[in-house]
Parts: sequence; structure tokens; C-alpha cells
Amino acid sequence: MARSALRVDAVLVQAVIAGALSFAHLHDLAAAAGQDGWKAWAYPVSVDLLLVAAWRRLRSEGPSRLAWCWFLVALVASLGANIATAGFLNLADPPGLLRLGIAGWPALAFLGGTLLAHSGHHTEPLPPAPAPAPEDDTATVPEPVAEPEPEATPAPVADDPAPLAPSTPTPAPAPAVPAVLVDHARKVADDYRTRTGSPIDTDTLRARLGVPPHLADAIAAHLA
Repeated sequence: MARSALRVDAVLVQAVIAGALSFAHLHDLAAAAGQDGWKAWAYPVSVDLLLVAAWRRLRSEGPSRLAWCWFLVALVASLGANIATAGFLNLADPPGLLRLGIAGWPALAFLGGTLLAHSGHHTEPLPPAPAPAPEDDTATVPEPVAEPEPEATPAPVADDPAPLAPSTPTPAPAPAVPAVLVDHARKVADDYRTRTGSPIDTDTLRARLGVPPHLADAIAAHLA
């Protein structure tokens, strides 16, 4: 337990030291490019905030080209400041390209922060399909009609008896359809009509909703 706590503390101390050095290098580079006073301190804050925003987007929504692009932009700005202040550039007389990059960084950082904050992909989840209603397997079966037994001396019958009408099986009751599923099916049907110009058929509706055939027929009856 003590060894684990010591390892965590060492990592935090290392992170604080690295962040302080990078912060100071960005400040020195901005000051050398003509940004004095509070403006020189604002540049490292802007770079670090863009780096944190891109990393948070990667952690929360998964890998994306937008987040990786701005993460690499902020990382290159931080690493470039560290390298430039290590003696590779004459900070007493910085080149014009460096001054141009420092001057254009606020607009670039604002664009990156805006895209990271307002370009999320939010999709509305579909309502879960209800469980199919149990089918009524007990269909009404017509009872057999008992034939009259022949008599010994049948009396003559003037007219033939009227034939018995065959009893028809009672249809199974239609399954109950939730209102939220009907609303969602209506949106799917309207979208299909808008794209194709014709009403949606039952097979396509059943495939889009992922419901059994009898439930798709009941939903189509509600949409008719």
C-alpha cells in the first residue's frame, strides 16, 4: 500500500514539474516575440487549455479526427516552445515566422476550442421494441354436427332441411401497440415517404422497426 502511494506521488510531482517548465517556456517564447505583460502569461494558458479540451474529448467520446487534430496542434505548440527556448533560436532577435505564429495563435486556439465544444455527434436513441404479444393458439374449432339416426320408417319430408351454416373460427385479437412505438413508426414512415415519394410498405416497416410480422401489421393499421 505504501509503495503504491509513493508511486502515485512521484507521478504527480513529475507532472507538476513538467507542466511548470512547459508553462515557463511558452511564456518566454511569447515574451521574446513581443507579447509583454499579461499577454505573455495568457499564451501558455491558452495552449494548455486546448490540450486538455482535446484530451477530454478523446476520453469522453472516443477517438475522432477532430480531437486528434487539435490535440496534436496544442502538443506541437508546447513542444516547439520547449525546443525553441533551449538555444535553437535567438530569442533576442526572433525570426519573423515565429512572430507570425505567436500573433496568429489566439485566433487558432479560439477556432479549435469552439469546434471541440460545439461539434459533438448526438444521436437520439430509438425506443426499445416491446415484447411481442403472445399469440392466441386456441382458435375456435367448429363443433361437429351430430347426424340424425335413421328411423325404421322415415316419414316423407316435403322439403329438404336448410343446410347448416359452417361456423367460422374467431380471429385472434390484434396485439396492443404502445403509443411511443406508433409515434416512432410514424416518423419512420414520414421519412420514407420524404425520401422515396411513396408510402412505406409493411415489410419495410417491419425491417426498420425490428418487430414480428403480426406486430408490424398492427402498427401499419394504426398508420393507415
